[in-house]
Amino acid sequence: MRFLISRMAATSQCPPRKPMSKIIWSLIGSFLGIYLVAIIGKSLQFDPLTNLFLIGSLGATAVLVYGAPLAEFSQPRNLIGGHVLSALVGVTVAKLLTADLMLASALAVSLSVAVMHLTRTLHPPGGATALIAVIGGSGIQQLGYYYVVSPVLFGTTIMLLVGLLVNNLSRNPKRHYPVYWW
Repeated sequence: MRFLISRMAATSQCPPRKPMSKIIWSLIGSFLGIYLVAIIGKSLQFDPLTNLFLIGSLGATAVLVYGAPLAEFSQPRNLIGGHVLSALVGVTVAKLLTADLMLASALAVSLSVAVMHLTRTLHPPGGATALIAVIGGSGIQQLGYYYVVSPVLFGTTIMLLVGLLVNNLSRNPKRHYPVYWW
């Protein structure tokens, strides 16, 4: 127990606040990304209250792509691959384990993490994408594997395109996107 507690001791201090320019670019990118996903979903005649282009995991993606564009988790390979592979895992688990929601939830998330590691596409919101496939309700369940295409692939592609635009508009040479594609 002492060993475990000793491992929890802080080894550093909290980093300083980011410069205001980075905060503003993050705000602009996350607003445009989520807003465009919602607008495009609405224009395709989805019910705005159950807009299937908008899933919760895209909110976390916005934090990464627009708030930390240089991070490994934010790169296009991780963004698209992590979400799509996790969606495939989540839908498969949801179809195979209909009787035990708790087991299906845990299995979808843990398998998606393993698959993302194996494919070098680790994107933390991917775990939520897998979980949404299992617990997302009847609207998500009815989509089946179409969930992988819409909302996941379409939504993440829109987020990527906005990330390419917004993150490269800044004159700051340290704010560019992507670091690598594949």
